Amino acid sequence: MSNAIGYVRVSTTSQGRSSLGLEAQRAAIARFAEQERLTVTQCFEEIETGSGADALERRPQLAAALKIARKARAPVLVAKLDRLSRDVHFVSGLMAHRVEFIVCDLGRQSDPFVLHLYAALAEKERGMISARTKAGLAAAKARGMKLGMSARSKREVRQIAASGAKANQTAALERVEALRPQIEFALKSGISLRQAAESLNERNIASPGGGRWHAPSLLKAARRLGLR
Repeated sequence: MSNAIGYVRVSTTSQGRSSLGLEAQRAAIARFAEQERLTVTQCFEEIETGSGADALERRPQLAAALKIARKARAPVLVAKLDRLSRDVHFVSGLMAHRVEFIVCDLGRQSDPFVLHLYAALAEKERGMISARTKAGLAAAKARGMKLGMSARSKREVRQIAASGAKANQTAALERVEALRPQIEFALKSGISLRQAAESLNERNIASPGGGRWHAPSLLKAARRLGLR
């Protein structure tokens, strides 16, 4: 069995004190390691935000995990991509350290560039969430709602954002469902996700967003349809 290094992170001290999320991340890493016949020799734990251009400088445990992994020529396991970062530039910077990162939720990737694609999608999704929240706040303000910093206002903001997100998710699922026959046909051919995405593009079948298909977007659609 090969060795691997684990890395878990939460963003707030309250989560760190309660171990909220940390145990779930460790469990996900342990399950993946068992499936892939990897031995996690060390697991680094961090309580720090993942945003900002200097994120690595403020995350000494991640830096330590990188150092150990590079020396041992071992991969670093994280439960989800956002435990590293949703910032594509930050993820690209990590790739320069020539250490393999494996996101357990996504599976082992033979090409590091695929991780960049997933990071780009995550960054785009974060921007869309921010835009929806701002639009919801603007609409609430137009209706005369007072948006101070009270607990009630915070609940209202969360409800607005959740309502907008749910509506968008429903619409997205409907668009994906309409493409089910084409997606099923592409996936049943036994080719890779990249090749399946290219076949959809060659047949001029637009993605749910109206653009071209890529392996990550096809995987996301397939998961929404319960095909993967």
